[in-house]
Amino acid sequence: MYGSWVIDTEHDGTAENPIQMPFVNYTNLVRTFIHDLYAFIDENKEMELKRYGDILNKNGINLEMDSIKDVEVRLLDAPCIMALIVGAIRAERFCEGVLLDFFLSGSIAKWLKRLKDIDSGK
Repeated sequence: MYGSWVIDTEHDGTAENPIQMPFVNYTNLVRTFIHDLYAFIDENKEMELKRYGDILNKNGINLEMDSIKDVEVRLLDAPCIMALIVGAIRAERFCEGVLLDFFLSGSIAKWLKRLKDIDSGK
């Protein structure tokens, strides 16, 4: 639904036939989500989402994967929720598959639901 791991089983790992590192092949939905997020960041500079780490720190949230997955979101504002999403997407650059885990664990859905609640005044 969100992506799947691609694991090289065709190569033997020799110098002549090296094994490709495993990676996640994300669906078009996820790739579009990432693209749209970066467009949002560029179009809403006043939110300062490029400083997502500072936003999370200000709200007492550690950037570790388990910390941001388990954070209680019902009292967080929109910039903080957006910073969680940016942090999850940026984490993928350092740890292949972490974004897939955020989707599969329901964290992304939880954060998007919170944004929807904020938008509707709840």
